[in-house]
Amino acid sequence: MRRDHILTASRGDIGLIGLAVMGQNLILNAADHGYTVVAYNRTVSKVDRFLEDEAKGKSIIGAHSVEELCANLKRPRRVILLVKAGSAVDAFIEQLLPYMEQGDIIIDGGNSHFPDSNRRFEELKQKGIHFVGSGVSGGEEGARYGPSLMPGGAPEAWPHIKEIFQSIAAKSEGEACCDWVGPAGAGHYVKMVHNGIEYGDMQLICEAYDIMKRLGGFTDKEIGQVFSEWNKGILDSFLIEITRDILLYEDLDGTPLVEKILDSAGQKGTGKWTAINALDMGMPVTLIGEAVFARCLSSLKDERMRASALLSGPEIPKDAVKDRKQFVDDLEQALYASKIMSYAQGFMLMREAGKTFGWELNFPAIALMWRGGCIIRSVFLAQITKAYRENPYLENLLFNKFFADAVTKAQQGWRRTIGLATTYGIPTPAFSTALAFYDGYRSKRLPANLLQAQRDYFGAHTFRVLPEAASAHLPVDKDIHINWTGKGGNISASTYQA
Repeated sequence: MRRDHILTASRGDIGLIGLAVMGQNLILNAADHGYTVVAYNRTVSKVDRFLEDEAKGKSIIGAHSVEELCANLKRPRRVILLVKAGSAVDAFIEQLLPYMEQGDIIIDGGNSHFPDSNRRFEELKQKGIHFVGSGVSGGEEGARYGPSLMPGGAPEAWPHIKEIFQSIAAKSEGEACCDWVGPAGAGHYVKMVHNGIEYGDMQLICEAYDIMKRLGGFTDKEIGQVFSEWNKGILDSFLIEITRDILLYEDLDGTPLVEKILDSAGQKGTGKWTAINALDMGMPVTLIGEAVFARCLSSLKDERMRASALLSGPEIPKDAVKDRKQFVDDLEQALYASKIMSYAQGFMLMREAGKTFGWELNFPAIALMWRGGCIIRSVFLAQITKAYRENPYLENLLFNKFFADAVTKAQQGWRRTIGLATTYGIPTPAFSTALAFYDGYRSKRLPANLLQAQRDYFGAHTFRVLPEAASAHLPVDKDIHINWTGKGGNISASTYQA
């Protein structure tokens, strides 16, 4: 390639590396909003095909090398990476660095794990390059017409990308579903939690479908109609909407296509990352954890087939559901209340991450950016946005009057639904753990006192006493070990919190 071709006038507003469907759609979206985009792909023939086809006539410049990409960009250079998470991101950053200057911006828009984003943020900071890790949600359609964007990283970068990001993002009631999340890997952390909540929402919907089908004897068409009605009320959301469409979709022979799909779920790891991080943080994000395990259980298809012939359970009588309307109303409330628990847990986890990593997370903005464009978008999120705007330091969503009242109203139907499913052997891991979390969270006393006594008995792990039970031999705020049998010693083990 001729050097004088590379050193053309810099006129690109932003560059993008990675011309898979998401990358192409995001470029077209930015071009539609008046920005000049420089496009590059490792397989350069893909650049030429893109320019000759979808990008023809638009404000899009093709680059055949990383050097040419950077040469075509206005300063500070802004480059988005939409490549496979992991080593590919690091490889492209290394390729970019020789052609970048202090103050330039590298944006990772892939599904990177937040510890990698923390590392890249620190490494690039030492070189004077601003790193941004941005969650991008909404799939192909979202990328093309308005995704949810969750940028975090070097705050110095935000004034230089804010206008572009908020222009191409989805809008909810006129507000862009994009705002600055926080420092370092905060953007990818928030996207990870978003995906974890997505796992939970999907599992809850699947359990509602299973309950209607197996307990109520509903046809797929009838279940689709229920979801259609639900999508007009408190459960109005993208996932409810697509579930309706799926259940009403017929194969060529006129039967529901969904019934021909193998009941073995896949996963890409972001739900698992959320569950593992929750354990690392010592936070009870139980619903996302159960949603991940439910996918794991589903993947044991051959084993489940053998178990179904060996293990017994209750028979489901034809009249298990005596009042169909009440049954559906109860199920709607169970789904709504469980969904509230999932979001409450997700925001608890982000709150703890903020404390652990020293991030000042923008909770009102997080709720807002999930209202449109992303997979978990729903009318429900408007109330979460409102709750955090009223109190950005809200300790828990359940402490907000709207959500406390909603759960109180839903409680009877929630309990009836889970009770009925349990009676007749329908597995409801997500519904059940949501209720168990609620009951545990509202309990003034839990049996952990006995658990601590057991730990001290067998391992001298110590315990502390209730303030009202303190005495001379049981002082308050002290780690105490008791010789329970009279045979052991008085040396205690070290204590720690997960």
